[in-house]
Amino acid sequence: MMLCSVCHRQLPRTAARCRSCGTPRDGEVHLDLVLPGGDRLPLDRPLAIGRAPASDIRLEDPSVSRAHARIIVDDQGTRIQDAGSSHGTFVDGRRLDEPLNLAAGMRIELGDSALEVVQRRDRAAALHTVSVPAGISLVVATPTVRRARLRGQSLRRPRLRSGWSLKRVDEGAGESHFVLKDHRSAAFVRLDGLEAELVERLDGDHDLVELIADAGVRGGPDGPARLARLLAELADRGLLTGVDGAAGRDAPAALSWLTRLVTPRQREIPGVPRAIDAVYRRGGWMLFSTAGLALAAGVGVAGLVAFVGLIAGRYGTPFVVAQRVGLGALVFVLGRVLLVVCHELAHGLIAESFGRPISRAGIKVALVFPYVFVDTTDAWFESRRRRMAISLAGPASDVVLGGAFAIACWLAAPGDVRDILFQVAFGGYVGALFNLNPLMERDGYHVLVDLLGEPGLRRRASRRLYGLLSGRGADAPDRRLLVYALASLAWSVLSVGFAVVLSLRYYRTLAALAPPALVWTVLSAFYIVLALPLAIQLLRPLWSRMSRPRPGIAES
Repeated sequence: MMLCSVCHRQLPRTAARCRSCGTPRDGEVHLDLVLPGGDRLPLDRPLAIGRAPASDIRLEDPSVSRAHARIIVDDQGTRIQDAGSSHGTFVDGRRLDEPLNLAAGMRIELGDSALEVVQRRDRAAALHTVSVPAGISLVVATPTVRRARLRGQSLRRPRLRSGWSLKRVDEGAGESHFVLKDHRSAAFVRLDGLEAELVERLDGDHDLVELIADAGVRGGPDGPARLARLLAELADRGLLTGVDGAAGRDAPAALSWLTRLVTPRQREIPGVPRAIDAVYRRGGWMLFSTAGLALAAGVGVAGLVAFVGLIAGRYGTPFVVAQRVGLGALVFVLGRVLLVVCHELAHGLIAESFGRPISRAGIKVALVFPYVFVDTTDAWFESRRRRMAISLAGPASDVVLGGAFAIACWLAAPGDVRDILFQVAFGGYVGALFNLNPLMERDGYHVLVDLLGEPGLRRRASRRLYGLLSGRGADAPDRRLLVYALASLAWSVLSVGFAVVLSLRYYRTLAALAPPALVWTVLSAFYIVLALPLAIQLLRPLWSRMSRPRPGIAES
């Protein structure tokens, strides 16, 4: 991989142009496609043009075929080819019979829609071109379309909510899938080929009888069942018009306060996405250069060795600075805040390097713990390798920064400064282990999902465990989901047990620095906070089982 010379985004070494800004290699002429409405799209990658939702440029024009034309970008230049359209593709008034090299000034006519090819004046203009992120279908509404929608549409004619993108993502080695994104909620649904075809039919013009018959034709005997699962998934995500999401509807009333307590709450902070973009453009891109990556790897490895040496030499006590527990805890918390900000910044910067700028960022509170978050959900439009890189960037930041503070601690003379450096280094490695845990919905979990190709693994496994414990799991359990759910449950138990053992290991040191009653009060509160999610996971289904009327017992 190498970085673009203008916007510094990553691009393959064999790429003719940057996907993000469209800057060509020296000596090449760069072309833009002017869309209806005036927006410009760099002709830097292959594009599918048509009326189908999966098109890169979607023209909502009845005279445009579902697959109308293709833009080809390769070593031979930039060409346009008709894709077997009904009305044909015309360039400067001539019908296209074979691929044609595009040049500035050409006019492309597809049905009643027209596109223009123009040349970018200079390299600096690349940064100001209005560009559609690669991989997201662009919907262009033309003046010729006049389609009425009925209000209060019956759910018997399911229709996707407006504001969505459907894109095919190639994983390499002949593997591919489709990703459906809701632009309102940023929800993503991963689809296979049949499901993507069925999604295109959810336009409100087809009733369930037609959809079931179509699913049977397209998918065989299993088609109707797959349609039912697809509709349930879309309804659960709030992607169907007139259907609310199903989050939390199974929660027992008696446990609703606990459910609300563990449900994360978040608040967006305006301006953060622009700030991350500015950080990347003003020097953050250097972290992804060859020298930057080599330096980060060296610091990470050397820091880990230094930290192991500190532990082996029995130097440092967690949460203790200058023989004071309160001061040490404060230093640890402030260090974690700094590391968390850098963790999320790393996610945002690597997403920027792939040309996927974050859409929102803010603060999230889960239980009593505050978190900083950045939304990198557009990574689902990238390949599996790039999604994993974005997920691993945060823990890598924890390891590198923890390593830097560990090296500084190793070199520092004994004293308060060395205590502070140890607490921050300790916080970095704790954060890395926490975020790499594949049994919690953190970075390690997302990497595992990509490795296994099992989207929604935790959610589906939680439902399977809920059905098993509540007695409502009538169908045969999926062994993979059950194994993951039980492993997650076991990890939660072990985590609580490890926290108890570790706290008791340092109890004498802590009790010598603070009143025992205060130490036990803090530790007890810590145990409760750790055990609360586990209690919710077990109590909800068990309460549902106990509160359900038993067969054969009539209510008076």
